[in-house]
Amino acid sequence: MASKRKTGKKWSQHVTETSDAMDIEKGTFASDDPEKIAPAVEGDAERSTRRKSTPYRSAMSMLTFYINRGGKNLTAKHRKVLEDAKDVLREKFGPGSKSASKSGPATKKAAATQKKARSGLG
Repeated sequence: MASKRKTGKKWSQHVTETSDAMDIEKGTFASDDPEKIAPAVEGDAERSTRRKSTPYRSAMSMLTFYINRGGKNLTAKHRKVLEDAKDVLREKFGPGSKSASKSGPATKKAAATQKKARSGLG
């Protein structure tokens, strides 16, 4: 059986090149300070015209994608920094935070999901 990968590209490279997730500024994940990474990713999500969800959810997805993409190549220290950035993102921008009400849902579906979650039906 022939391999599907003929160009030598990895799945993560394909996703990075073709995804409509959002645009991330170069160097966003390079910092060693989770307090700098979280707002930078959130800001990128706010400015992005390619996202399909709320800025918070898009930012969280991009952090998770970056961690997964790094895999074994990420040092334990940097993986910890990125995981801590997710915690900071949850605290500062997640549902129930002061900033959560500012950005609002990006789509009607997201609005319905948030409404359901607030009513306890989700």
